[in-house]
Amino acid sequence: MRQVTVTRNTLETRITVTLNLDGSGQSKFDTGVPFLDHMLDQIARHGLFDLEIAASGDLHIDAHHTVEDIGITLGQAFAKALGDKKGVRRYGHAYVALDEALSRVVVDLSGRPGLVHEVEYKREKIGQFDTELFGEFFRGFVNHAAVTLHIDNLRGDNAHHQAETVFKAFGRALRMAVEFDERMAGMMPSTKGTLAG
Repeated sequence: MRQVTVTRNTLETRITVTLNLDGSGQSKFDTGVPFLDHMLDQIARHGLFDLEIAASGDLHIDAHHTVEDIGITLGQAFAKALGDKKGVRRYGHAYVALDEALSRVVVDLSGRPGLVHEVEYKREKIGQFDTELFGEFFRGFVNHAAVTLHIDNLRGDNAHHQAETVFKAFGRALRMAVEFDERMAGMMPSTKGTLAG
Protein backbone atom coordinates (compact mmCIF):
# COMPACT_ATOMS: atom_id res chain seq x y z
CA MET A 1 0.00 0.00 0.00
CA ARG A 2 1.36 3.41 -0.99
CA GLN A 3 -0.17 5.05 2.03
CA VAL A 4 1.49 7.61 4.30
CA THR A 5 0.79 10.15 7.01
CA VAL A 6 2.95 13.26 7.19
CA THR A 7 2.81 15.92 9.90
CA ARG A 8 4.44 19.33 9.63
CA ASN A 9 4.39 21.75 12.54
CA THR A 10 5.76 25.29 12.54
CA LEU A 11 5.07 28.42 14.59
CA GLU A 12 2.59 29.42 11.86
CA THR A 13 0.79 26.19 11.00
CA ARG A 14 0.17 22.62 12.16
CA ILE A 15 -0.73 20.27 9.32
CA THR A 16 -1.34 16.53 8.99
CA VAL A 17 -1.84 14.86 5.61
CA THR A 18 -2.87 11.23 5.16
CA LEU A 19 -2.61 10.02 1.56
CA ASN A 20 -3.32 6.72 -0.19
CA LEU A 21 -2.22 6.81 -3.83
CA ASP A 22 -4.22 3.67 -4.58
CA GLY A 23 -7.49 4.80 -3.08
CA SER A 24 -10.97 5.45 -4.40
CA GLY A 25 -11.30 9.22 -4.09
CA GLN A 26 -12.43 9.40 -0.46
CA SER A 27 -11.59 12.66 1.26
CA LYS A 28 -11.89 14.61 4.49
CA PHE A 29 -10.67 18.16 4.97
CA ASP A 30 -10.52 20.55 7.89
CA THR A 31 -8.23 23.40 6.87
CA GLY A 32 -10.19 26.48 7.86
CA VAL A 33 -10.08 27.62 4.22
CA PRO A 34 -13.37 26.46 2.64
CA PHE A 35 -12.57 27.17 -1.01
CA LEU A 36 -9.24 25.36 -0.71
CA ASP A 37 -11.10 22.38 0.77
CA HIS A 38 -13.31 22.41 -2.34
CA MET A 39 -10.22 22.38 -4.59
CA LEU A 40 -8.48 19.66 -2.56
CA ASP A 41 -11.60 17.55 -3.01
CA GLN A 42 -11.12 17.84 -6.78
CA ILE A 43 -7.59 16.40 -6.43
CA ALA A 44 -8.83 13.44 -4.40
CA ARG A 45 -11.93 12.73 -6.49
CA HIS A 46 -10.32 13.01 -9.90
CA GLY A 47 -7.01 11.49 -8.85
CA LEU A 48 -8.74 8.60 -7.07
CA PHE A 49 -6.58 9.32 -4.05
CA ASP A 50 -7.82 8.84 -0.50
CA LEU A 51 -6.83 12.12 1.11
CA GLU A 52 -7.31 13.60 4.57
CA ILE A 53 -5.89 16.98 5.54
CA ALA A 54 -6.23 18.68 8.91
CA ALA A 55 -4.70 22.13 9.28
CA SER A 56 -4.58 24.77 11.96
CA GLY A 57 -2.92 28.02 10.97
CA ASP A 58 -2.67 31.73 11.61
CA LEU A 59 -5.83 32.55 9.67
CA HIS A 60 -6.32 35.64 11.84
CA ILE A 61 -3.51 37.14 9.73
CA ASP A 62 -4.53 35.68 6.36
CA ALA A 63 -4.61 32.34 4.55
CA HIS A 64 -1.14 32.58 2.99
CA HIS A 65 0.82 30.41 5.44
CA THR A 66 -1.92 27.80 5.68
CA VAL A 67 -2.35 27.42 1.92
CA GLU A 68 1.39 27.35 1.21
CA ASP A 69 2.13 24.90 4.03
CA ILE A 70 -0.65 22.55 2.94
CA GLY A 71 1.00 22.50 -0.50
CA ILE A 72 4.35 21.74 1.13
CA THR A 73 2.99 18.94 3.32
CA LEU A 74 0.97 17.41 0.49
CA GLY A 75 4.15 17.44 -1.63
CA GLN A 76 6.06 15.68 1.14
CA ALA A 77 3.32 13.06 1.37
CA PHE A 78 3.41 12.37 -2.38
CA ALA A 79 7.20 12.05 -2.34
CA LYS A 80 7.11 9.62 0.57
CA ALA A 81 4.23 7.56 -0.85
CA LEU A 82 5.91 7.23 -4.27
CA GLY A 83 9.11 5.76 -2.83
CA ASP A 84 11.68 4.93 -5.53
CA LYS A 85 9.08 5.36 -8.35
CA LYS A 86 9.95 2.06 -10.01
CA GLY A 87 7.25 0.88 -12.39
CA VAL A 88 5.21 4.10 -12.46
CA ARG A 89 4.26 5.90 -15.65
CA ARG A 90 6.16 9.01 -14.50
CA TYR A 91 4.38 11.40 -16.87
CA GLY A 92 0.77 12.48 -16.64
CA HIS A 93 -1.38 15.01 -18.45
CA ALA A 94 -5.00 16.10 -18.54
CA TYR A 95 -7.28 18.62 -20.20
CA VAL A 96 -10.41 19.53 -18.25
CA ALA A 97 -13.28 21.75 -19.35
CA LEU A 98 -16.00 23.30 -17.23
CA ASP A 99 -18.46 25.36 -19.22
CA GLU A 100 -16.38 28.16 -20.82
CA ALA A 101 -13.15 27.31 -18.95
CA LEU A 102 -10.45 24.94 -20.18
CA SER A 103 -7.20 24.02 -18.43
CA ARG A 104 -4.25 21.75 -19.19
CA VAL A 105 -1.91 20.22 -16.59
CA VAL A 106 1.22 18.18 -17.33
CA VAL A 107 3.31 16.56 -14.61
CA ASP A 108 6.67 14.78 -14.62
CA LEU A 109 7.78 12.88 -11.52
CA SER A 110 11.28 13.99 -12.44
CA GLY A 111 12.88 14.34 -9.03
CA ARG A 112 13.49 18.01 -9.90
CA PRO A 113 11.14 20.75 -8.70
CA GLY A 114 9.87 23.04 -11.42
CA LEU A 115 6.68 25.03 -11.86
CA VAL A 116 5.17 26.86 -14.81
CA HIS A 117 1.87 28.35 -13.65
CA GLU A 118 0.16 30.31 -16.42
CA VAL A 119 -3.24 31.23 -15.02
CA GLU A 120 -4.69 34.74 -15.17
CA TYR A 121 -7.71 34.67 -12.93
CA LYS A 122 -10.56 36.98 -13.88
CA ARG A 123 -10.99 38.00 -10.25
CA GLU A 124 -8.53 38.52 -7.41
CA LYS A 125 -10.85 36.77 -4.98
CA ILE A 126 -13.19 33.79 -5.20
CA GLY A 127 -15.42 34.40 -2.22
CA GLN A 128 -12.88 35.15 0.51
CA PHE A 129 -10.04 33.24 -1.19
CA ASP A 130 -7.16 35.20 -2.76
CA THR A 131 -6.48 33.61 -6.16
CA GLU A 132 -2.77 34.53 -5.95
CA LEU A 133 -2.46 31.86 -3.23
CA PHE A 134 -2.94 29.07 -5.79
CA GLY A 135 0.57 29.81 -7.05
CA GLU A 136 1.91 29.48 -3.50
CA PHE A 137 0.12 26.14 -3.07
CA PHE A 138 1.55 24.66 -6.27
CA ARG A 139 5.03 26.07 -5.60
CA GLY A 140 5.05 24.46 -2.17
CA PHE A 141 3.87 21.19 -3.69
CA VAL A 142 6.46 20.93 -6.47
CA ASN A 143 9.36 21.97 -4.22
CA HIS A 144 8.64 19.15 -1.78
CA ALA A 145 7.24 16.49 -4.12
CA ALA A 146 10.21 17.13 -6.44
CA VAL A 147 8.09 17.15 -9.59
CA THR A 148 7.94 19.29 -12.70
CA LEU A 149 4.48 20.79 -13.15
CA HIS A 150 3.05 22.83 -16.03
CA ILE A 151 -0.35 24.44 -15.49
CA ASP A 152 -2.06 26.40 -18.23
CA ASN A 153 -5.53 27.86 -18.15
CA LEU A 154 -6.27 28.06 -21.85
CA ARG A 155 -9.49 30.04 -21.51
CA GLY A 156 -12.11 31.02 -19.00
CA ASP A 157 -14.26 33.95 -17.94
CA ASN A 158 -15.32 32.72 -14.50
CA ALA A 159 -12.59 32.50 -11.84
CA HIS A 160 -14.32 29.65 -10.01
CA HIS A 161 -14.48 27.66 -13.24
CA GLN A 162 -10.83 28.44 -13.98
CA ALA A 163 -9.71 27.17 -10.58
CA GLU A 164 -11.87 24.08 -10.72
CA THR A 165 -10.57 23.03 -14.14
CA VAL A 166 -6.99 23.51 -12.92
CA PHE A 167 -7.46 21.33 -9.84
CA LYS A 168 -9.45 18.64 -11.64
CA ALA A 169 -6.77 18.44 -14.32
CA PHE A 170 -4.06 18.39 -11.64
CA GLY A 171 -5.71 15.41 -9.95
CA ARG A 172 -6.12 13.53 -13.23
CA ALA A 173 -2.55 14.24 -14.37
CA LEU A 174 -1.17 13.02 -11.03
CA ARG A 175 -3.34 9.91 -11.23
CA MET A 176 -1.85 9.04 -14.61
CA ALA A 177 1.72 9.73 -13.51
CA VAL A 178 1.63 7.61 -10.33
CA GLU A 179 -0.16 4.64 -11.91
CA PHE A 180 1.84 1.47 -12.40
CA ASP A 181 2.59 0.49 -15.99
CA GLU A 182 2.68 -3.30 -16.33
CA ARG A 183 5.28 -3.04 -19.09
CA MET A 184 7.54 -1.05 -16.75
CA ALA A 185 7.19 -3.47 -13.84
CA GLY A 186 10.18 -3.07 -11.53
CA MET A 187 11.90 -0.72 -13.96
CA MET A 188 12.94 2.87 -13.40
CA PRO A 189 11.26 5.16 -15.99
CA SER A 190 14.48 7.03 -16.69
CA THR A 191 17.60 6.39 -18.76
CA LYS A 192 19.61 7.79 -15.82
CA GLY A 193 18.44 4.93 -13.64
CA THR A 194 17.08 7.29 -10.98
CA LEU A 195 14.38 9.89 -10.47
CA ALA A 196 16.01 11.37 -7.41
CA GLY A 197 17.05 14.63 -9.03
